[in-house]
Amino acid sequence: MTVAALDDDDVDATVDTEIKACLDPAAPRSFFLFAGAGSGKTHTLVEALKYVCAVHGPALRLRGRRVAVVTYTKAARDEIIRRTQFDPLIAVSTIHSFAWSLVEGFDNDIREWVRLELKANIADLVDKESKGRAGTKASRDRIADIASKERRLANLDTVRRFVYSPDGDNHGRDSLNHSEVLKLAATFLRTKPTLQKIVRDGYPFILVDESQDTNKLIVAALFELEAALRGEIVIGLIGDMMQRIYGDGEPTLGQALPPEWATPAKKLNRRCPRRVIRLINKVREATDRQIQVPLSTAAEGQVRLFILPSVGRDKAMAEAAICIKMAEVADDPAWMDDDAVKVLILEHHMASRRLGFEAVFEALSKVQVFRTGLLNGELPLLRVFTEQVLGLTQARGDKFAIGRIVREHSPLTSAEAFRGACDEGDQLRKAQAAVDSLLALLEPGRSATVRDIARHLGKTRLFPLHERIRIALDKDAEAGPMLEADEDEPLDVRSEIDAAVDAFLDAPFGEIEPYARYVAGRARFDTHQGVKGLEFERVMVIMDDTEARGFQFKYEKLFGPAGADDAVAAATRRLFYVTCSRAEQSLALVAYTPQPDRIRDYVINQGWFDADEVIVGLPEKPNEASA
Repeated sequence: MTVAALDDDDVDATVDTEIKACLDPAAPRSFFLFAGAGSGKTHTLVEALKYVCAVHGPALRLRGRRVAVVTYTKAARDEIIRRTQFDPLIAVSTIHSFAWSLVEGFDNDIREWVRLELKANIADLVDKESKGRAGTKASRDRIADIASKERRLANLDTVRRFVYSPDGDNHGRDSLNHSEVLKLAATFLRTKPTLQKIVRDGYPFILVDESQDTNKLIVAALFELEAALRGEIVIGLIGDMMQRIYGDGEPTLGQALPPEWATPAKKLNRRCPRRVIRLINKVREATDRQIQVPLSTAAEGQVRLFILPSVGRDKAMAEAAICIKMAEVADDPAWMDDDAVKVLILEHHMASRRLGFEAVFEALSKVQVFRTGLLNGELPLLRVFTEQVLGLTQARGDKFAIGRIVREHSPLTSAEAFRGACDEGDQLRKAQAAVDSLLALLEPGRSATVRDIARHLGKTRLFPLHERIRIALDKDAEAGPMLEADEDEPLDVRSEIDAAVDAFLDAPFGEIEPYARYVAGRARFDTHQGVKGLEFERVMVIMDDTEARGFQFKYEKLFGPAGADDAVAAATRRLFYVTCSRAEQSLALVAYTPQPDRIRDYVINQGWFDADEVIVGLPEKPNEASA
């Protein structure tokens, strides 16, 4: 397995030049940029943006125009904003924020679109119910869904202004959900000439990062927009189809592009060592055969595949032993430092089990409307615990830090509280007593539950609780709820939510800190999907279909000729490519399987690994190997 080296590490410089030429208001040209893993895609995007600001910025500002950059994640958005030095000429947003910015305020048009959408959905559900079996769970779900949509349809004319939060749950009567906003934006872009002109006049350049995973409806609408306004607008799509790992993307993107479009491609992998590049090139052979080459200064690097039985194994212990082996293989003691190794797992609950927040995660992840906020750390009912309460525990002993948290977030120290108090000193002492008693509950060795902490907050009013938490506590006290749940929610949804909140309140409060660390990206674990675009010196990839319990990705299908062209196998191949290409120095792949020998034979026969790079069973300890 060899990879040809380039004498010229600037081979991709022509790509930057070609893209800058496309971004000329006098001769605009749309483009699709192929940028494989580690190719410096973000660098190219940022250089293009800086060029536009420097060369065309004055003219754009004079006419009140901006460059739109659409990203897949908030982290990518923030990184681009930082690298372009917060230049207001560049409007960077996630896909959902961008879509909402296009349709926000078109309330009458939105209402009529929602009306037609609801009627079509109801008709479809009624038809399915007429053909389905009565009394089944599927039937009950359909009937509840029909009733919910009919209530929404009946209340539609009472909505004067539609609202939407890209990061929220969006369950109010006047709220649109994430899927609706994407569909709305795509429909309006295609069908409303007035909106097309508004977009053209506001954003002559629209650059879409990670375009392979961008919602297919939005991508199709952008192609139609470009065709309608060719010569007046630039649509720049940036991505790599081998890194398409979400089902929302357009699977044929990049094929049959209009002949007027430019198609620059980057060849250099600036991130990975040579051994990793050889591996990902082999993995890619069965697809588009795009081959990357390393920097002339790239190190050789190390790759190992460890194959273990999927049952009867202490997996945490096995993974620790593998880290010890990788320290020997790579001659790198940092492999034995937990904080220096990024471990990639397939599903979030695998991280919750290893990091110790399983009860919190299992309780809330069962509710679909909670999942987005749970996974990005912004679920409203959690934030008082992950921010204010956890902040106090972490500030224990620091009076100034504690005082700042209480001043900023506690009703006990609000201006209104002081106006109503007979003595400001008494009010401050009340706040101090609430803090002291809370920290006593959270002393090391105490086994407080989330419910214990919530009850304390409710009793002392130290920090405000989310209404769903307050409802649950009111039911505990059998005093009758102070707040009513949203009547627009179907009864079965409300029951599901109530059960999830109750289970969450019974979780140990000690799980809040590892959960908060995980969703903030500070833990050693992350998901295979969540690290796209990131890079780490040492990477361990855990492949365990049994524990993952998923259906979209199956490593057993990837590592075997049966179903090699299967859609799941193809999706898993792309995910495998993404995870392997995160490594900057060394890579450990850990496959749990009921058929270790079959996987070993397959990967060696495919040329992915040499025989001495595949270890079946737990690796020998260094002292045993030398003996």
